[in-house]
Amino acid sequence: MSKYEPLWKHLQANESETLKLTYDDIKAVLGFDIDHSFLTCKKEAAQFGYRVGKISMKEKHVTFHKEEQL
Repeated sequence: MSKYEPLWKHLQANESETLKLTYDDIKAVLGFDIDHSFLTCKKEAAQFGYRVGKISMKEKHVTFHKEEQL
């Protein structure tokens, strides 16, 4: 199990087409701050129906987009 799985499950339960979460929102879900390993693990979101869009270091948020189901 990935340390980011609680975040992916949170996205899956939300079902929004686009979801913007602040770093603080993500910390509230995970219980820890995201780090550089997030960049490696972001592809895991696809297993839960989402892809990671923009990661803003300046504004401290991450945008997620729901993947289209075939």
